[in-house]
Amino acid sequence: MPNRKLVMITNDDSVHSRGLVQLAEAAAKYAEVIVVAPETPQSATALSLTYHKPLRVSKVVMARIRAYAVSGSPGDCVMIGVNKLLPRRPDLIASGINMGDNDSYQDVLASGTVAAALEAAITGIPAIAFSMEMRDEELAALEPERVDFTGATLVAAELIRDVLEHGMPSGAELLNVNFPSKLDSQTKIALTTLARRKYTDRVLVRKDPHGRPYYWLFGEKLRDFPGSTDVEALVTKRQISVTPIALNMSGPITDDLEGMRERVERRLEGPKSATRRRGYMAPRQKEERLGQGVR
Repeated sequence: MPNRKLVMITNDDSVHSRGLVQLAEAAAKYAEVIVVAPETPQSATALSLTYHKPLRVSKVVMARIRAYAVSGSPGDCVMIGVNKLLPRRPDLIASGINMGDNDSYQDVLASGTVAAALEAAITGIPAIAFSMEMRDEELAALEPERVDFTGATLVAAELIRDVLEHGMPSGAELLNVNFPSKLDSQTKIALTTLARRKYTDRVLVRKDPHGRPYYWLFGEKLRDFPGSTDVEALVTKRQISVTPIALNMSGPITDDLEGMRERVERRLEGPKSATRRRGYMAPRQKEERLGQGVR
């Protein structure tokens, strides 16, 4: 169909992830789908772009769907996909379904899954990031194919369909969607805001066989979360969390900020005024004076 919408699918779990394959197949019911995803896992890479080395692109065999593997980050995939691999600008970019939830500022700012959607939104392309909560033993399992994405892909496909038909909801430039580990037709969809924190910060210090210290970074999940936030909806209420995200991260220009600028300018101008009064002469000015015979 010549007028069919085009959706690009990516993720940070790699092009071989079961969550990505199922999302692509589900989205293909409503649009032409092309997959451009990392060739290896890129979790917690955030919005990193590869400028220090060349990238490789390989075709991947995927039933009925054109797919490419990129030797870089999710952000690289979006940049290469949109500018080189896709036949035209996509109508939507969907990232996921990630193994593990990405809620709260702590996750969102580190997540490669959300970063792909952010890179799309920066270029003006509607985007949705999809992630699914997993138990620790599932995330550590050597057989992630045991994870069931069926319910999540049904909901994800309908969200993709809605954005393709009606556009991105006003005020949102991308949507961050998180699914509980178990969901069914009765699982509610909650419209949420980002929680500030989900984890405490922990650093373990150990020593290698040579006695040199090394460090493990990790966090312990908090028990209580503010109402109407993504983490509360997912963890406490066991709901699907849909969080609208806008790219304007700028704070307001307040009187306090103006006061800071004025104080800094006064302090910077003070030493200049003092040195001028003491006969300070800039190097170029001194050279000109020396050229005129002044010592």
